[in-house]
Amino acid sequence: MSSTPGLQKDRCLVIGEVGLSHDGSLGLAHAFIDEVARGGADAVKFQTHIASAESTPAEPFRVKFSKQDATRYEYWQRIEFTEAQWQGLADHARDKGLIFLSSPFSREAVELLTRVGMAMWKVGSGEVSTLPLLDAMIATGKPILLSSGMSDLSELDKAVERVRRAGVPLAVLQCTTAYPCPPERIGLNMLPVFRERYACFVGLSDHSGTIYPGIAAATLGAEVVEVHVTMSRGMFGPDVPASVTIEELRQLVDGIRFVEKMRANPVDKNVAAREMGPLRAIFTKSLVAREPLAAGTVLSEAHLAMKKPGTGIPAEKLPDVVGRVLRRALEVDEQLRPDDF
Repeated sequence: MSSTPGLQKDRCLVIGEVGLSHDGSLGLAHAFIDEVARGGADAVKFQTHIASAESTPAEPFRVKFSKQDATRYEYWQRIEFTEAQWQGLADHARDKGLIFLSSPFSREAVELLTRVGMAMWKVGSGEVSTLPLLDAMIATGKPILLSSGMSDLSELDKAVERVRRAGVPLAVLQCTTAYPCPPERIGLNMLPVFRERYACFVGLSDHSGTIYPGIAAATLGAEVVEVHVTMSRGMFGPDVPASVTIEELRQLVDGIRFVEKMRANPVDKNVAAREMGPLRAIFTKSLVAREPLAAGTVLSEAHLAMKKPGTGIPAEKLPDVVGRVLRRALEVDEQLRPDDF
């Protein structure tokens, strides 16, 4: 699992998934790039659909959301961009310091995006078993991000083996195809399973519409976290309930970077305790006289109190002090010293 552009051990690649939330508006797609950059993500991702190459008029809507498209096929046609428009989006993303990604859904889309320039390929959940499409992406030699939302382990095994044979860098992403995904179906338990089974980068493609699974995945060492993004919860589209806002994206990124610093800096409790010396003196307690005590007093627990600061005999030494004879007189609240007995 050596580092490769965009995929690194101990640094999580955060992907802001626009998908089709631009609803065919090129201007809105460009605006999303600006906003994903503002949210601090490393990459922005779209989907590249070419209706004639991937669908038929018989394809049903997953959710009948469109008020202007009679069929899913017409919807795919309406949201298509030209190659020049995709190139403009890719150039814009790179100008903003983002990795440009778009999931292809046909070999024609792979060819188009290859010309546009792709740093890596995100394979959508429904395409893991479309082996000729997967092979077309593998053939470019670019890293593969393999989503697992609709696959069992045997299907993933076959896809991973194809990537492995080509020697292409790989990340397998836990994904549950539910919009939004409830917490009991997130499946963070699969991250260590994938890491052990495939010896590759692992990650989470999250559809919960919250920042919590992504931060939790980073805590488990995920190298990739992908979340759907929206400008606001009032936007149009079927993915909005499963998306985070740009402000939430910023929180997610900040949280993941915080987690990375924690993971990179394990604490040695013994060293930390020694470094706490000055603070320990402030917050811990010492043994003091509860009342005026004369020299020669045989100390009992009733003669003593435990009070701050912790610059004298520690409070934990109380059993060792009881029964000792004072060599000098003490005032109220005066600390005991080791040479007082």
